[in-house]
Amino acid sequence: MALPKLKDDDRFTYVDYLTWDDDQRWELIDGEVFCMSPGPSRRHQELLLSLARPFADYLDDKKCSILVAPFDVCLSSISNELNEEIDTVVQPDILIVCDPEKLTDRACKGAPDLIIEIISPSTSKHDITTKYDLYQRYGVKEYWLLYPNDRTLLVYRLGNDGTYVQPDVFGEGDLVPVPLLGELVINMGKVFG
Repeated sequence: MALPKLKDDDRFTYVDYLTWDDDQRWELIDGEVFCMSPGPSRRHQELLLSLARPFADYLDDKKCSILVAPFDVCLSSISNELNEEIDTVVQPDILIVCDPEKLTDRACKGAPDLIIEIISPSTSKHDITTKYDLYQRYGVKEYWLLYPNDRTLLVYRLGNDGTYVQPDVFGEGDLVPVPLLGELVINMGKVFG
């Protein structure tokens, strides 16, 4: 895998990111480049669809949108930043956005309401530490981590102080309420199938 051409200051922006046409998936975090893992496994894709399906069905006639990777999420502390000022771009497995003003044809500009990452061995540290801190910093209301091998789900929710509280842990036989979206409940037995 070839890294994108380095700039003099070694800090990349969304403008640079949009020029990379090398069949690789990249993320930017605070201007630093991260290469995504190789294409997801079949099991990863099956879990992604099983988890996205109840969200999509529930949100069908509602204002919130569900999107799945690859779809850019541009995070910035300043709303409406220009592409050359955005230095953080990620591609979560699943995202829910309830503010349609944040969505363009190519990206979500601003924090989604809910982000889900399906943990794989090659990205686990990045998802558990770097992205956890990033999503907390930018105010993602819920961050879900799905662990396929353990058949568990951790749900982090932002507290009143702007930090994630102790996660709720769900297993294969549990029902996961999603109060952020109203009456939606996710049946983990169907997700893990």
